[in-house]
Amino acid sequence: MADLLRDNDRETALEELAQSGWSTESGRDAIRKVFRFGSFGDAIGWMVQVSFHAEKMNHHPEWSNVYNRVEVSLTTHHAGGLTEKDFKLAGVMNTLS
Repeated sequence: MADLLRDNDRETALEELAQSGWSTESGRDAIRKVFRFGSFGDAIGWMVQVSFHAEKMNHHPEWSNVYNRVEVSLTTHHAGGLTEKDFKLAGVMNTLS
């Protein structure tokens, strides 16, 4: 089981991700980002690529897709909030986009 991040680790991780468009989600212990792509196919292709990494990590995003836009929220449900897994998966998503 993943442990919740401590305040210092959380703030450092959030600062790094904020530079690439991630933000905290209002009303819950989660991070979110909207990814935009050139087409629907590009968005779905990215989601498929991310899904392989998510499966390997056993950490699955909350996400939705409308045409070329994918809205993502990350939190670790069994831990009750943000863990290192969320920030690692966010990094993978950024790299693949």
